Amino acid sequence: MNLVKIVLIFLAGSTFFISNVYGHGLGLDATTFDFDGRKILVNVELPLYFEETENKKLRINAYDKETGESVENITLLLAVFHNNELVVRDYFFAPQGSLSIDMIKTESESKVSGDQNSFGAWHTDTQPLQILSPSFDKGGLFHFEIEITSIDGVSSMLESSVQVVDVSTVQTTHYEDETTFQITSYFDNISYFDYKSDENVLEFEMPFDWSEQNISHIPVVHEEVHFSKNYAKFLSPGYSGKVNGIELFKSSVTIDDYSDENDRIVHFVLLQDHLRFLKNELKKSGEDIPSSIRFTLESSQAVEFPLKSFTKNEEFQVDLSWEPVVIEPQKNVKFIFTIRSGATGEPLRQSTYDFVIVQNGKEIHKKSGTATVGGDYEEYTFLEGQEGPTIIKFDNIRGSGSSTEFGLVVVPEFGAIIVVFFVSIIGLLVISRTAFSKIHFH
Repeated sequence: MNLVKIVLIFLAGSTFFISNVYGHGLGLDATTFDFDGRKILVNVELPLYFEETENKKLRINAYDKETGESVENITLLLAVFHNNELVVRDYFFAPQGSLSIDMIKTESESKVSGDQNSFGAWHTDTQPLQILSPSFDKGGLFHFEIEITSIDGVSSMLESSVQVVDVSTVQTTHYEDETTFQITSYFDNISYFDYKSDENVLEFEMPFDWSEQNISHIPVVHEEVHFSKNYAKFLSPGYSGKVNGIELFKSSVTIDDYSDENDRIVHFVLLQDHLRFLKNELKKSGEDIPSSIRFTLESSQAVEFPLKSFTKNEEFQVDLSWEPVVIEPQKNVKFIFTIRSGATGEPLRQSTYDFVIVQNGKEIHKKSGTATVGGDYEEYTFLEGQEGPTIIKFDNIRGSGSSTEFGLVVVPEFGAIIVVFFVSIIGLLVISRTAFSKIHFH
């Protein structure tokens, strides 16, 4: 699975472009301890795609924040929780400041396997460390409670200095209905799914702790809904989203037709401020705060021209609209477009392009042209039998090999309601996993 996916976040009138932004503590999280006058950074790492990894390892490393050096001879009291259940709570000793623990799926009760020192702390000596548990059948959210009990034989001066670390692993679930829906969760496991085909409404749910302590270290909750671009019934120019019945900001629900050739992806992106807003709205209802997030996705037929799409390298932007808005066979359609600089937004004169129409993965029309003043139009009349999902492409813009895509649905001539859909991929800012993980340090 490609780790570089695109999420468009529109917030307070500004546009932010983030990739690799999946969820809080995704694959890696860290916390800082005050120990005997020292600042000790402890990070916890899990496989990003837990279920797809044969050898699942839990890695824990301790560093001195001032020197950056590993903290030697450190003993940790580690509690591991999964699906809100305690997996194991025990002492672990790391002579070199790092632990590598195999996570083994077993049918028996949870336990630790390895060597123990004279103080009863598990460590690696003659055999690898293992945690065996029936809880390791799938990924989701892993909760860790960590305490440094001693370094070089010196015990903590504090009665309790437990720190919390939450590490999410990607969980993918498929649901069969009139089409196949896939929910990719970058936070926790999906506990409920329902698609009401008669209402064109999709709902899914996952556990969530609405406490301020939890929200305070969550930069983003990210969920994805995948379905085939050929499933015209649920293809729309936009979608409205709700969480626990509360309407989300438009910025929280975005469409991505670029990352997957065959599927549309609709992203739910909830930033920390969004979570606090939702919690306040839940409080206003007078009802008890739930222990979950229920997402609702509903198609919206509003179309706002021009639609905008950027090339992958952000060099070019294409604006597109068409007349008539409802596209039917045997009726001439005028596709009106402008090719712009991706950096400045200015129209680019003498822009060459290939105008391509694709249906069912095959080109049904292709024409090369030059937009003398940056803007122009192309015409096409769809034939009988050319109804359904359609891709409009502008290929090889200005001879660069770069392209943009727009999606729409050609409706039957007998007058079905238009379903038009579109995604604009605006920018690709790659944030490395290591750099992104820094925002999780408490």
